[in-house]
This record gives sequence, structure tokens and C-alpha cells, in this order.
Amino acid sequence: MASNSKKVLFGLYNDEEDLKSAIKVANEGHLDIMDVYTPFPVHGLDPVLGLKESRLHYLGFIYGATGASFGFLTMSWIFTRDWPIMFGGKPYWSVPAFIPITFEMTVLFAAWGMTITFYTICGMWPGVKAKTLDDRITDDKFCVAFDVTDASEGDVDHLKGFFSRTNAAEVNVKTI
Repeated sequence: MASNSKKVLFGLYNDEEDLKSAIKVANEGHLDIMDVYTPFPVHGLDPVLGLKESRLHYLGFIYGATGASFGFLTMSWIFTRDWPIMFGGKPYWSVPAFIPITFEMTVLFAAWGMTITFYTICGMWPGVKAKTLDDRITDDKFCVAFDVTDASEGDVDHLKGFFSRTNAAEVNVKTI
């Protein structure tokens, strides 16, 4: 087994409510959940998992502000210093005329910045092979996964008992 591979024990659930109740049982039992996979966003899952609000929107604001500044300052420099041309009697530095391009640069920088940041955080670059536990997770199954790479046989049996108590439809082990 390669040093960067993990042995994962996971249970598949048929319903999102079963998934949420299983996570509550896992939290009460102080079980260390590696990850939870769902085919669609499940309302109320973040608080149950104890996840904090993402700080990604701060980066979105920074990317957007950078784009707005870049667009506005570039047009200011071009139309007042580099290539000052009088358009229809307007002054060289006509701020209302800069608003559409400033807005578009805000959207462009925020979109590209957020996309690149998301791909970097998630490791989703072209050529990277996706590590999926089960293909049905993207279709109709809900999954709770535990990392059992260094777990003893007793711990694995305890986790399998957890899955049977919480009505998991299936329990599997996979090395990713």
C-alpha cells in the first residue's frame, strides 16, 4: 500500500434523514468522521457536522475589488495619460463612462479568482484522477466515511456496529 493511500470504511444510506440521524449518533459516540458525501446539498447538514461558515466569500470580495481597481485605474491611465482623446465633448476622465467596464472586470476577476481558489483547495486540476468511494454517491446514495488506515480490528468492528445500528443500507471498505 502506498504511503499516501487511505483505507476507508464507509456506509451508504438511502435517505438524507437517516444520514443526519447517523451523524448525530456518531457525534454522541465521539466518532471521528472523515467525510460525508451526498448527491445534492442537504439542508441542515453543516450544523450537524459542526462545520463553520466558509471564509471563501472574503476572497471573492478581494478578487472583485482587485478587478474593479484594475479596470478603473487602467481606463483612467489610458484615457488621461496614454491616449487622451476627446469623445463627443466628454472630458478625458469621464467616470460614468468607466462604470460598465469596471463592473465587468469585477465579475471577471471574482469568477476566475474563485474558480482557481476552489480548484486549488479541492485538488481538482485537469489530469487529477477523482478518488470516489462509490459511483452511487453522486446519484442517489448518502455516505458517511471513516478513515481506518491505522485502526485496529476492534475499532473497525465498532464502526461496523455503528453502521448496523444506524440502518446503513450497505457497508464497504475501500483503499483510495
